[in-house]
Amino acid sequence: MTHRAPVYRWMVAVAACVLLAACGKTLGGYPNHAPTPSLVAPSSGPHDDKAVYMDLIRQMQQQGAYYASLAHIDAYRQRFGTTPELRRRQADALRATGQLDAARTIYRSLLGGDQAAAAWHGLGLVEAQAGQAVAADEALLKATELEPVNAAYLSDLGFARLCDGQTSSAKDPLAMAAELDPTNAKVIANLALWAMLTGDTTRADAIMQRGQLPADSQNNVRQLAAQIASRQRQAAISTNRPAAASAPTAAAKQAAGTPTNVDVPASMLQRFTTDATAYEARP
Repeated sequence: MTHRAPVYRWMVAVAACVLLAACGKTLGGYPNHAPTPSLVAPSSGPHDDKAVYMDLIRQMQQQGAYYASLAHIDAYRQRFGTTPELRRRQADALRATGQLDAARTIYRSLLGGDQAAAAWHGLGLVEAQAGQAVAADEALLKATELEPVNAAYLSDLGFARLCDGQTSSAKDPLAMAAELDPTNAKVIANLALWAMLTGDTTRADAIMQRGQLPADSQNNVRQLAAQIASRQRQAAISTNRPAAASAPTAAAKQAAGTPTNVDVPASMLQRFTTDATAYEARP
C-alpha cells in the first residue's frame, strides 16, 4: 500500500496548480476575499488515503475548480466507491458548470438522508439559475428549516428573494445571516444589497464600510442593485404593474415623508453602522 503515497503527492501538486488559477463563485457573484488555502496534503499513512482524497475534492470546490473536481470525483468513486457526500459534491459541481438537469436529479435523490439540508440548498440554487423563483424559494426555505443557523443558506434565501423582487421578505433571512456570520463578505454584501434596494444607500454604504468590503466588492453591490432595480422596472412595465413595484430612491421616500431607516433590528445597526444612533427606527 505504501506505493500510493507518491501518486497522491503528485495529484495534490497538480490540483494546487489548477486551484491557483480558479475563481470561486457564489450566488450573486460576490468573490470570497479570504486568503487562498494551501492545498498541501497532510502527513498521513496509507490508511488515510481515502480521507485525504475527499479533503482534496472539498478544497478544489471551495476554490471553484469544479470541472477538475468532477474528474477527481469519478476517480474517487472508482477507487473507493460512492458516498452521499460524494454524490452531493458531484451535484454541486454539475450545477456550477451549468449542467442543471443532472444536478437536479442527484439533489432530489439526497433529500431523505444526512445530506438533505445541503441537497435542498443546492436544489434551490438550481431552480434559481433556471428562473424558477417559486421552486427556488421553497427549496432554500426548506434548507434553512433543516439547518436554521446556517448563515450561507439564509443569505442565499434572502438574495434569491431580492432577485425576485421580494425586498420585504428578504430582510429577515439576511439580517439573521449577518448576525450569525458578521465577518462573511458575501453575507455582508447581500445585506447591503437589501439596504440599497430599499432606497437607503446611506445605510448600504455604512454596512459595507463597517464590514470592510473591498472597493471592487462595493462597486459590485451597487451595480447589482442597479441591475435588479432595472429588471424589476422592466417587469412592472411588461405586466402593467404600478411603478411602485421597483425600489424607490431615498430622496423620493423622504419627499413623500416616508422614513428611510426602518425595519432593521437594533443589533444589526450596532454591528454594521458606524453610528447606530443615526439609524434608529423612528416610531
